[in-house]
Amino acid sequence: MSTDQFSCGTCGALHEGPPLSFAAPAPDYWRPEMADDPACLLDADLCVVSGEHFYVRGLIELPVWETGDVFTYSMWVSLSRDNFTRAVDVWEQPGRETEPPYFGWLSNEIAGYEPSTLNLRTNIHTRPVGQLPYIELEPTGHPLSLEQHAGLTMARVQEIAAFHLHRLEDL
Repeated sequence: MSTDQFSCGTCGALHEGPPLSFAAPAPDYWRPEMADDPACLLDADLCVVSGEHFYVRGLIELPVWETGDVFTYSMWVSLSRDNFTRAVDVWEQPGRETEPPYFGWLSNEIAGYEPSTLNLRTNIHTRPVGQLPYIELEPTGHPLSLEQHAGLTMARVQEIAAFHLHRLEDL
């Protein structure tokens, strides 16, 4: 078996990968019909719902013990109006990484985690222009928080990949 494949614990077949990232296209609160509403916006990194709810996309990074790689979830976090406005104001400014972190709530349900990941407490750390913000989960006993703070094994990465790959096939 090459290092670019893994044996799937779900179907037993060989799959490419495992992939080291999964992404949500929008916050869970977004609905496709909102695209025609002038009070709503969804682009690659920013989202506004009804002119009242504000989101930024960032990365939840989970270190992989054996390889030194980083497994990522590209997810959305809600921000207050003031923090969203500030984040947008500095979005293209060099040096924006010196911003203090913004508090927010994780705004995606990541399937496979119990209890729900929706509304976990976070801090968003701005990075240099061109890099997505880092989503730091509040240290708790939640499995996703534990994986972010303690890391995970390659076997766990393969388990996550098998779950999500087969879940995508079922959709």
